[in-house]
Amino acid sequence: MPDGLIVDFLTGATGYRQRHSFGRRQPLPRALGLHKKDADPHRFHIIDATAGLGRDAFLLASLGVRVTLLERNPEMFSLLQQAMARARDHSPEMAAIMDRMHLLHADARHYLGGRSPEYVYLDPMHPQRTGSALVKKQLRQVRELVGTDPDSGDLLRTALQVATRRVVLKWPLRAPALPGIPAPSHQICGKTVRYDVFVRHRT
Repeated sequence: MPDGLIVDFLTGATGYRQRHSFGRRQPLPRALGLHKKDADPHRFHIIDATAGLGRDAFLLASLGVRVTLLERNPEMFSLLQQAMARARDHSPEMAAIMDRMHLLHADARHYLGGRSPEYVYLDPMHPQRTGSALVKKQLRQVRELVGTDPDSGDLLRTALQVATRRVVLKWPLRAPALPGIPAPSHQICGKTVRYDVFVRHRT
């Protein structure tokens, strides 16, 4: 395991987002449809198929959404478990958020098969950056631990086959689409990443 790698929901960027409550107008909640006036976050159940550091799942849970986090790497799964336990012990408010986060040690491609989730969110390992665009140290450590996710396309195709309402892919702003994937219904773009939104119409 890379030295110094830790998952923490109480401090740093993750804690800042929660403490300052940026709300449902952030790009990810918008991509999932949480910004709509009639959207009740407590009715949403989202599968985060690539949990990683858990930041996005934590953001969604802090808004009232139930999130199932899937992490196939055993070391990263353990780090997430420890972070969730620390957060749960920190305060009743954090414990309530943790109650909405259900962590599973599972390969999302296998887990999704045979299920019909309404919402699936994917943030696979992004293509390697070079030069001045190097990612932050913590994300480089995650890449060292979990690898490059060469099966991202397969996972996205699986999600598109089973999701009944929406699939959202977080991807670098200017990176090409994964090969063999249909065009998204729409995109929500930030400064460095975009959210490719695939609206499904299954019941």
